[in-house]
Amino acid sequence: MKKEYDFSKAKRGAVVPQKGKTRINIYIDNDVLEEFRKRADRAVRGYQTMMNEALRQYLGKSSYPLDEDTLRRVLREELKT
Repeated sequence: MKKEYDFSKAKRGAVVPQKGKTRINIYIDNDVLEEFRKRADRAVRGYQTMMNEALRQYLGKSSYPLDEDTLRRVLREELKT
């Protein structure tokens, strides 16, 4: 490590900028946020990622194509009922 560092040209912000994403602040109802956090913990995923996917589905812009595994899962779920 150096004894001294030059921060004269330093910039504030994320160390690794996210391309195609924007940081925002929004208010979410506590119960909705807690449910996303619980589901994310069970799925071992990030709750913000799950919220983004839910918004994409709502807008009809899901980036996940209908593949064979998804189709089989949906059919199994529907046949159970």
